[in-house]
Amino acid sequence: MSALPVASPRATRSWLWARLRERPGEVGAALLVGLAGAGALVVPPYALGVLIDRVSGGGAIAPIAVVILVAAVVGGLASGLTAYLVGRLGGRVLAHAREATVARVLTLPATTIERTGKGDLLSRVSADVATVGKAASDVIPTVLSAFLLGVMSLAGMAALDWRLGLAGLVAVPLYVAALRWYLPKAAPGYAEQRAAVGERSRLMVESMQGVRTVHAYRREVEHLRRIDAASAHSRDISVHVFSYFTRFVTRVNIAEFGGIAAILVAGFLLARAGAVTVGEVSAAALLFLRLVGPVSMLLYTFDEVQSAVASLARLVGVIGLPGQPETASATARPVDAGLELADVRFSYDGGTPVLHGVSLRVEPGERVALVGSTGAGKSTVAAIAAGVLRGRELTGKVLLGGVPMADIPTEALRGQVAIVSQETHVFAGPLAADLRMARPDATDDDIAAALGAVGALEWVRALPDGFATVVGEGGHDLTSAQAQQLALARLVLLDPPVAILDEATAEAGSLGARALEESARAATEGRTTLVVAHRLTQAAGADRVVVLEHGRVVAEGTHADLVAEGGHYARLWQAWEADTAT
Repeated sequence: MSALPVASPRATRSWLWARLRERPGEVGAALLVGLAGAGALVVPPYALGVLIDRVSGGGAIAPIAVVILVAAVVGGLASGLTAYLVGRLGGRVLAHAREATVARVLTLPATTIERTGKGDLLSRVSADVATVGKAASDVIPTVLSAFLLGVMSLAGMAALDWRLGLAGLVAVPLYVAALRWYLPKAAPGYAEQRAAVGERSRLMVESMQGVRTVHAYRREVEHLRRIDAASAHSRDISVHVFSYFTRFVTRVNIAEFGGIAAILVAGFLLARAGAVTVGEVSAAALLFLRLVGPVSMLLYTFDEVQSAVASLARLVGVIGLPGQPETASATARPVDAGLELADVRFSYDGGTPVLHGVSLRVEPGERVALVGSTGAGKSTVAAIAAGVLRGRELTGKVLLGGVPMADIPTEALRGQVAIVSQETHVFAGPLAADLRMARPDATDDDIAAALGAVGALEWVRALPDGFATVVGEGGHDLTSAQAQQLALARLVLLDPPVAILDEATAEAGSLGARALEESARAATEGRTTLVVAHRLTQAAGADRVVVLEHGRVVAEGTHADLVAEGGHYARLWQAWEADTAT
């Protein structure tokens, strides 16, 4: 199974820079306040140097104390405001990234989801977003404040005496050397770690979604073993990367020692020569020591920054994916509700064909049943007919009302064709809100009419709060048949001219399926309908039957004609009747 792409460092930087350029006022305010705070925090060490000289010379010290107090208060307030401004800016950029990622996920071709699985996607919109969010609120404000304070501290040392400034700069190449050793080793490690977390999430999601199948085949131990192996792999990568970090800390400590030693030696020589005062040397040493904490914080937070950058690259990788191809002109509109597939070929992976030149036509208002063995390609045909599967993996023609489906604007297509599959989802919230996803402006009367059309109005009104009853996760539990009826009611509210039913009664059991068949027939009355028939009674009631096997159409005709021919469909029907009798 392939993974979703990860953006390159250059692409990630370009995306982030573009977001920052969209907010020049916020960026400028954060930088100005940060500089003011850093400048205020540099004043106390400088003033302490003056204080030392005044004490030795017998000067007044009260004004110096007041300056130190005021500078400390201003510096603290400015630092807090800087953290707020940077955190707010980071939060807004993250919100943009999160919304853009989800928006792209919702428009990804179905083939992309099939190839990558849901676990990697969920890891990106959950764990990766959380990692970037933590960095935006906690780490980035600290990094910015530390960087600005470092610049101001070096400037302050140079202002005392340029030779003291040069002495302080001795630490810079040592810091740079430590970073140049650390970053090339850590960056790939963090990227690998995020990928390992995504793989672990995928395995966990697949196991939880398929828990019944896992139990049925007694595969619990195997699935736990695979999850454990993925977790151990992620842990080992984390430990390996952290071992680099511990050695990085040693190099940082060496840089700090080199810097303070250079200042003290240079200060001693300059003071002995009368070029600087003891107070100025003390101020330079204090400025460097004030610099040590922020710089150490800046360097040590690279651990979290690297992880956040790796997570952001994974989000930008999804944002940069191409969505469903849109080559439509604004004027392309179907002339009727006819649906046609001509010589359609399709492959999910770009190599193994699933459909081999499938051709079929559904006339306006006609009901056609698609039948065949498991794996024949019925659901693939349904998804293509609904416009869900598109892209370069699809060749041939898919026409709606005589117009290529690829030439119909996406928004227009949504109102023309709707698909109801057996995998229905009940969204958490009031039942009426669930139905209004199909038509947001639907009134309560419209909802009641749609529910009545599919035979669901009676049980909905019997719910504790009627239309306002909270359903879905954490709400009132609905049966499979009830959830499917809601899906059919959405179809009625949307009122498309073409409806695709992909085994929409398969999960309801025999009695429930019979009732759902009646609901489905009522919901599709008067529409051009393609039914992937799980139960052959659906095929028997259709205007025409198309038999699909191994990705090819092998028979076509009315139910009576196909049974009379004694071919593949007749054998399926005989097996169905025998099974039903049993």
